[in-house]
Amino acid sequence: MLHRPTLRREVANSPDRSADGAQSESSFTNQQERFVPKLSILNRLASEVQLMLRRPPRQQYAALCYRRKKKQSQLEVLLLTSRDTGRWVIPKGWPMEGKKSHAVAEREAYEEAGVKGKADKEVLGYYTYNKGMNGGLKVHCRVQVHALEVQDLLKDFPEKGMRRVEWVSWEEAAARVNEPDLKALISSFALTMLNATPQQA
Repeated sequence: MLHRPTLRREVANSPDRSADGAQSESSFTNQQERFVPKLSILNRLASEVQLMLRRPPRQQYAALCYRRKKKQSQLEVLLLTSRDTGRWVIPKGWPMEGKKSHAVAEREAYEEAGVKGKADKEVLGYYTYNKGMNGGLKVHCRVQVHALEVQDLLKDFPEKGMRRVEWVSWEEAAARVNEPDLKALISSFALTMLNATPQQA
C-alpha cells in the first residue's frame, strides 16, 4: 500500500511529459516551415545565376589605335584607362543602332580619347573580358577589334578629363593590358606591320 501513491504520481505526470514532447515536435515543425522558404529563395537565385552564365557573351567593338614613328621604324599604340578600375584598355563600346562595327570603333575612339582617323573595315581579331556592372554584377563580353591609324588627337572630346591617355610602344602596350588575348593581338599586329614596313638604310 505504501507504493500506490508513487504509482499515481507517475501516472499523473505522464500527460505532462507527452505535452512537452508535442510542443517540441510542433516547434521543430515551425522551424522547418520557416527554413523551407529560405531554401526556395536560394535555389531560385542559384538558377538565375546559372542561366546568366549560360547566356552568350555581350558584344562590344573596339579600336586598336596606332601610329608609326616617322624617323624610327617603331609602332606606337594608344592606351587609356578605364573609368571604373583604372586599368589600361583600348577604346571600346556597345553596338550603336545604324552603325557598322568599324564605325562604332571610330566613334568610341573619338569619344574616349579624341582620336581622329579611319578604322579598318576588316576585323583584326577578338578578345574577351568580364565587365563590372552596377551592383557588383560582372558580364562576360566579347570584343571585336578594328585597327585604326590615328591621323590626329583632338583637344576637345566628350570624355576629356575622365581618363588618362598615353602613347606607348607596342611592347609596353602589350605589357600593360590585362587580357591575354588582347596582349597577343597587339603583339601579332605590331610584328605584322613592322615586317611589312621597308627598313630604312
